[in-house]
Amino acid sequence: MLPTAGKPHDRQLPAATDQAIQATALVKSYPGVQALKGVDFAVAAGEVRALLGKNGAGKSTLVKILSGAERPDAGELEVAGRTVELLTPGRAMALGVATVHQELSLVPELSVAENILLGRWRSHRRGWFIDHKALHCEAAAVLAEFGVQLDPAAKVRSLSIAEQQLVEIARGLSFRPRVLVLDEPTSSLPASEVEILLGAIRTLSARGVAVVYVSHRMDEIQRIAHSVTVLRDGRHVDTLPIASASTADIVRLMTGENNATVQHRRGQRPAGNVALKVSGLSTSGKLKGLSFEVREGEIVGLAGLLGSGRTELLRAVYGLDPVAAGRIEIFGKEPLDRSPSAMIRRGVGLAPEDRKKEGLVLDMSISKNLVLSSMHKVVHRSMLSHRRQARLSQEAASRMGVKLASLSDPVRTLSGGNQQKVVLGKCFAADVKVFLLDEPTRGVDIEAKGHIYELLEQLAAQGTAVLVASSEMEELMLLCDRLLLMKDGEIVGERRVAHADLAEVMAVAMGGAH
Repeated sequence: MLPTAGKPHDRQLPAATDQAIQATALVKSYPGVQALKGVDFAVAAGEVRALLGKNGAGKSTLVKILSGAERPDAGELEVAGRTVELLTPGRAMALGVATVHQELSLVPELSVAENILLGRWRSHRRGWFIDHKALHCEAAAVLAEFGVQLDPAAKVRSLSIAEQQLVEIARGLSFRPRVLVLDEPTSSLPASEVEILLGAIRTLSARGVAVVYVSHRMDEIQRIAHSVTVLRDGRHVDTLPIASASTADIVRLMTGENNATVQHRRGQRPAGNVALKVSGLSTSGKLKGLSFEVREGEIVGLAGLLGSGRTELLRAVYGLDPVAAGRIEIFGKEPLDRSPSAMIRRGVGLAPEDRKKEGLVLDMSISKNLVLSSMHKVVHRSMLSHRRQARLSQEAASRMGVKLASLSDPVRTLSGGNQQKVVLGKCFAADVKVFLLDEPTRGVDIEAKGHIYELLEQLAAQGTAVLVASSEMEELMLLCDRLLLMKDGEIVGERRVAHADLAEVMAVAMGGAH
């Protein structure tokens, strides 16, 4: 039976002092940004090290270097006391460094067993054929050791996202690593599976495996980690024992004492009538009895960690995901039809987190993308009016400030920022009065980010209600009138931005006091 995760005072550092992995003076730059600036990082055998930092702090870059996915521009990396010159993902695995990335990398059409042992089927051959029975037996042993009950023969595409996340973690454990790097491993997991994972980490730690645990969930970190390292702006700020690190201390290290206050862009404006009212909203998966409202001319932010339910809330309101209970009212009326097409007709638009997969048709022209949500305006007597399409798309592109050569060009030819403007322009062309925005500035440059802020402020000034989810707390503090603080599918607090403190908001989201 796997041990349960201990409390902070149980998490004593292991007696062993050998460093399982050590990075010295790591430097890494990308065009326009220096991601790491001389970072030192070392984890002992058997130690569980939490790695924290705001977006852009350098966590992902450090994880990529440790896993061999990126090469540093300068610095030294040692694994088990051996200096490694050219670390690749394959060599990292051979040296005992396994990484479970935040993004799933499973093959949907393959089985659970085939995914867990991907790349190692040759050792399970019987003549010219794969011995699937032996493959399934070894995968079942890994899952059993992890405490997970899944059918090794099941196709991965048939699993829930949480179950797929467990398969991804099991694959990392199957390499019997000396160092295991887990990047936001519980973001998709329900509470029961989180307990299984934390118990498995305790078991690995007791066996001498070093674990790097990237997360901002303080309730988990305080139960599982021996120590915590905080990065800020590409630099190592501090590493300290978890027993002496309060949530408030860690937030101060993440933000910097001089950065705790963020200037608010929006002036005080009276809000109008209630545009969106949500009462007791629950889904079968994440959301638990959410109630709130957004008024005309108001920008309301959804603040919370990855997996807190921000995206699920926007999808449920827009009609992409089924609602188990609760009411959604648009300008005082509850729609009988909650499908996305019906919500668009009622003036509700969504700019999804993954604009390339869910917000745009990349090989379609910019013009056609801009009118996708307003076909009723450009179709006359069952025929597409190219004149109306040209007029509407030109108006939307101009209004959003899309930089383009021709409206007939494929939308994939645009920069990330201009693609996002096309997504917003699509909603504008459909006369949307309630904007739902999921990570609206992810993957765009600083100039485009400023333009998007201005567009949202202009829309709000014209009476549009805006509900925006972002993992960048500073962005929400900068842009919004109010914040709804989310954790584990619930709204755990509300703050008016004019009177809110960044450190306090981050502490609540990470699991501190409300």
